[in-house]
Amino acid sequence: MTSDTPAPPATSRTALVTAMVVAVISGGFVAVQSRINGQLGKELGDGYTAALISFGSGLVILVIVMLFWAPGRRGLGRVVLALGSRSIPWWHVCGGAAGAFLVLSQGLTAALLGVALFTVATVCGQTISGLLIDRSGLGTMAAKAVTWTRLIGSAIALAAVIWAVSSELVGSIPIWALAMPFLAGLGIGWQQAVNGQVRGLAESALTATFINFVVGTTVLLIATVVHSSFVGWPTHLPSNPLLYVGGAIGVCFIAAASILVRITGVLLLGLGTIAGQLTTSLVLDRVAPIPGHLVAWTTIAGTILTLLAVGLAAVPSRAIRAESRTLAR
Repeated sequence: MTSDTPAPPATSRTALVTAMVVAVISGGFVAVQSRINGQLGKELGDGYTAALISFGSGLVILVIVMLFWAPGRRGLGRVVLALGSRSIPWWHVCGGAAGAFLVLSQGLTAALLGVALFTVATVCGQTISGLLIDRSGLGTMAAKAVTWTRLIGSAIALAAVIWAVSSELVGSIPIWALAMPFLAGLGIGWQQAVNGQVRGLAESALTATFINFVVGTTVLLIATVVHSSFVGWPTHLPSNPLLYVGGAIGVCFIAAASILVRITGVLLLGLGTIAGQLTTSLVLDRVAPIPGHLVAWTTIAGTILTLLAVGLAAVPSRAIRAESRTLAR
């Protein structure tokens, strides 16, 4: 029996494989960013300020690059004109708000949960948002058919995440600490989709990344000022320079995602980054564990099962609706 959807040309397969490899690498950097921002928040005693430092430092880098990169400035002009003429909705440029919440979640909960548990808690939200956005489409991104392998792979990934965190749910970790990265995961899929829209309009990944960091930094600045007005500002800054590279990592990840999402779609991009996040986070928690935090065997087993699910979801197969019509005939 032949497939209802034609096989993509070799160049498309090559582009998809390349995009997935880059997505996995990007996901590894996100896990490193989670460890850095979590440790920064712990040493500052303030996750809000840690998130602001991370996003703000990324914005400083982007401002400098924009000064020397004319295509990025031209892209920014295109986006401003499109917003003024209302040819794109205003919320397409608000992806940075979701990024801000992710970084805030890192600062508040990553050191508490450990990188591995923090990462698997985001997988559930990421997978759900990826499925929904791919199914319905967004802006100029056409809806992608939900295939059997993607659906089954996503279901296995969700089950694996629940298994991975099951040992922690009976412990002393508060539910809100797991809920934050889950909600951040929901936002990641939407952020990648709208940033992809901005990148297509601007014809520049730098422009999309710059707007993302302007919005995210603004949101975090307001939140930090409000928070600090009640509890006060940190009294010292850590001396370890490595704790301040989270923003630079975020710049690379957001720029890569804005390019890749138009090739892979939201779900496959999310699953690719998840593979990198889970693998790297486990390595970090095993090689350089957080004091007092042990990685349970269920977290390791759930991570391995999630990686297998990601591989399954990337395998081409028939679209569910198309196959249903064939069986009906």
